[in-house]
Amino acid sequence: MRDTAAARAYAGTVKSTLKLLPLGLACLASTLPSFAAAAAAPVIISATAPYPATGAVERLVPALDALIAPGVNMEKLAEGFTWSEGPVWQPREHRLIFSDVPRNLAYQWKEGAGATVFLQPSGYTGVVPGPNAGEGSNGLTLDREGRLLLCQHGDRRISRLNDDGKTFTTLVDRFGGKRFSSPNDLCVDRHGNIYFTDPPYGLGQVGVREIDFSGIYRRAPDGTVTLLNRELERPNGIALAPDEQTLYVGNTDEKRPVILAIPLAADGTAGASRVFFDSTALRVPGRPGSLDGLRVDVQGNLWTSGPGGILIISPAGKHLGSLLTGRSTANCCFGGPDGSTLYITSQNTLCRIQTKTKGNGL
Repeated sequence: MRDTAAARAYAGTVKSTLKLLPLGLACLASTLPSFAAAAAAPVIISATAPYPATGAVERLVPALDALIAPGVNMEKLAEGFTWSEGPVWQPREHRLIFSDVPRNLAYQWKEGAGATVFLQPSGYTGVVPGPNAGEGSNGLTLDREGRLLLCQHGDRRISRLNDDGKTFTTLVDRFGGKRFSSPNDLCVDRHGNIYFTDPPYGLGQVGVREIDFSGIYRRAPDGTVTLLNRELERPNGIALAPDEQTLYVGNTDEKRPVILAIPLAADGTAGASRVFFDSTALRVPGRPGSLDGLRVDVQGNLWTSGPGGILIISPAGKHLGSLLTGRSTANCCFGGPDGSTLYITSQNTLCRIQTKTKGNGL
């Protein structure tokens, strides 16, 4: 998800770019918003180590010291994106992959090399007929074989990147014969089931919604798709507890900014949900952002986008502290050489911080 301010900024960038084009090219570009934006991508500024410090660590309880050592700061790795999202660490390649949703791009970041274009286009390749918002990939993860899975807004599907590094295989694009709105985020369990959310964010103003609710789904390895829950207005970030018996889903909705905990049976069916965390009290001036992407560490703590940056929440639902980025923050993931570095996509920047824990699975 990207917030209204980011959306306005993106629209202004495209309009300014079109004014500089010859009339014929401007008309063509206006029919292809995503590809036009990709061609006008900003210069990416990648610092070299030591990276500049950014933001602040807010410690609400002493227990946070067991997760983030005192004195550790966030570092800014790169900037210049429109809306950075969906980071995933590829351990074999020693790199981070993340989306720039409005520009229909995915970037890679590697230590010593900075950020470079990895996929263009990343999520709108024209497979959906008719008018389309043209938005790119959002949430990313790896399957059990280490292959990249993408939530593709423009193509309205979840796909797998093929070995050629350019084309995609559709894993799921419909439920009950109707096309998804814009799959947003996903996670994979140890059996290969894919859990994902489908809010309408990526439809833009021209996409036609076929499913009249926002759902939380499971795609089984045999391709069977099951609706697990439809009670959230804007389901977004999604992650599994370490024992895979609980599914956490954040709701990016101003009226009900909560994270649900959904119990899962051994066969993958979902039980009655409960509110795990309510961020309403945190929505105050000076703390931009909403519940968005989230991850779970090996101890069961949640690291979720929220008002102010990244909220760190215990398995019991207690707010331990926050990573204050100073801007609306989309998502995060664990990675690095031993899985203990938290990478953060925060509006137009990519940041990281060293932790004393590790990410749980994918």
